[in-house]
Amino acid sequence: MNTLEYAELFLSESREHVTAVNQALLELERDAEGPRAGACVDEIFRAVHTIKGMAATMGYAVVTELSHELETVLDRARRRELTIDSTVIDILLRAADSLERLVELAVAGREGELDIASLVADLRSLRPMVETAEWSISGLAAANASGGLAVRVRLASDAPLRSVRAMLILKAVGKIAEITSTLPSAADLEADRFDGVLTIQCTGDAPRAEIERVVRAAGDVTTVEFLDATTPAPQPSAPIIERVEPAPVMDEGGVRVAAGRGRHVRIDVRRLDKLMNLAGELIVARGRLLQLASDAGDHALEETVRLSSRLITELRDEITASRMVPVSNVFDRFPRVVRDAARALGKRVDFSIEGRDIELDRSMLDDIADSIVHLLRNAVDHGIEMPEQRVAAGKPAIGNLVLSATRDRSAIVIRVTDDGRGIDRDRVLARAKRDGIIDASKSDLSEDELLRLLARPGFSTAEQVTEVSGRGVGVDAVYTRVRALGGAMNIRSVPGQGATMSIRLPLTLAVVRSLLARVSDEMYAIPLAHVNETIELTPDIVRTVKGKEVVLARDEVLPLIRLRRLVGLPHYAPASAIDLEQVVIIDVGDRRAGLVIDELTGQEEIVVKQFDAVRDGPPFFGGATLLGDGRPCLIVDVSSLL
Repeated sequence: MNTLEYAELFLSESREHVTAVNQALLELERDAEGPRAGACVDEIFRAVHTIKGMAATMGYAVVTELSHELETVLDRARRRELTIDSTVIDILLRAADSLERLVELAVAGREGELDIASLVADLRSLRPMVETAEWSISGLAAANASGGLAVRVRLASDAPLRSVRAMLILKAVGKIAEITSTLPSAADLEADRFDGVLTIQCTGDAPRAEIERVVRAAGDVTTVEFLDATTPAPQPSAPIIERVEPAPVMDEGGVRVAAGRGRHVRIDVRRLDKLMNLAGELIVARGRLLQLASDAGDHALEETVRLSSRLITELRDEITASRMVPVSNVFDRFPRVVRDAARALGKRVDFSIEGRDIELDRSMLDDIADSIVHLLRNAVDHGIEMPEQRVAAGKPAIGNLVLSATRDRSAIVIRVTDDGRGIDRDRVLARAKRDGIIDASKSDLSEDELLRLLARPGFSTAEQVTEVSGRGVGVDAVYTRVRALGGAMNIRSVPGQGATMSIRLPLTLAVVRSLLARVSDEMYAIPLAHVNETIELTPDIVRTVKGKEVVLARDEVLPLIRLRRLVGLPHYAPASAIDLEQVVIIDVGDRRAGLVIDELTGQEEIVVKQFDAVRDGPPFFGGATLLGDGRPCLIVDVSSLL
């Protein structure tokens, strides 16, 4: 078998199983005696058993060995022979971490780089060495006295399909001697309850050399021993492992689905990226075709083009939907992150996740995962207080940390909320003054100023660097990444009550419906997700407050942003009194402003193309696109304006 062909599939599925193991271990840690404790152990056992089987098939010996050792301990827990306490949980979590790392190394062909000897020793310390009654010294003596022969066969730890190999050994020995009993039994071997040591009792008619020859012919045999009354009784290296059958697949009506007729298939995300790029090119071509059909004045052609346009839109929507995955695919990794950070700092944190079923583009979800880790670790370190401090402040000793995802029009909002001390504005202000970042006379910080300070590279209020934070790269890394993805970030903090860090992201970066605006001879696209309304800029609605222009819109006073001024064009000179500028009311979250442009030319679905902005150029553009007539068009990054 060409294992390289299946390596990526093995890696993907193993990661899912390791995530399930971590989730179940954390639930088990919270309530090891609760009603779901048994179900958690079963879930961990099934996941590890599956990884073990896949690794053995792929020939990954070290992954198989660690999985087997972990499986052995879990089987003791299932049989109520092992009490789950904090020591056991710590060892099992270490094993899960090592298993995840081993899987990645095995796929990369570097399985031997990770030394698991000490971990295996810790796992084996959790199981007793139990003597097997069926093969006691007295039993062997009786067998020898009656002329019988006992043979102990040990297979290599990395031997694939060891149960099958053991059955082949029994079949070969059975041809030259009469087998009276085996340990494990033939039934256990068929059920894959086998740890690599096989003991066979048979009649003494066949010569030992012949028995050893046929046994070793099976391959992957490390030792062949002939036992007598002076030979120590064999000690099984693990309790018998029970095969776990997969649960039947049911359809939506509760009817069992036949094997091999699943409704899901794994697709390389690069193929989806390629499909999305092709769909984007189709949309660009559609825009050009619509314009040509309109210019031609042929009604039949226009009707055909409209039908094609609808089909292209449906195709685009289906491809976009195929890229959307629940945020739980990534969020489920974070309980372990919070648990480890809290333990490292000596804090107690109750972590919960909301909105697990909200969907986001897969590539964007992967890109934002590290940013969320930074926010969670910052919340545990800087936000949540020590238990004694919380009690002294009248709070529960256990802090609350919530990671949530919600839909907001064509965007998703991810929030990290804690009930800790909040952001100490005075401390941030003092540090900023000490570093010479802001004027020494400044006495207060707005939310925007607070975010900009925290997002500065290297800025941190931590007095010392810990393994969790303190190097000043957390918020900076998040802010930079979110901006690169076309999103926005903001902070809300109340002293003594906690803080909320919010990230707002578009559902997908591929295709965006936008408002097209002209400024002089240049075209710009404003994503409709951030457009609230448009009004004409008449002189009676413009005011000046503290030297800055504002506009009165529906009893609101909004700051006025002139796009001409941002891109360095001269002041607008209308051709006539009726040629008024237009104001696009834009918003991001609860922030609003009026963006002044020359003329609105329509709406269009545009394909977002990332581009490298010129050095020291304006940071107000998040990409570029081609319009239906072939003209280039820059896409306004609304979040950077607000």
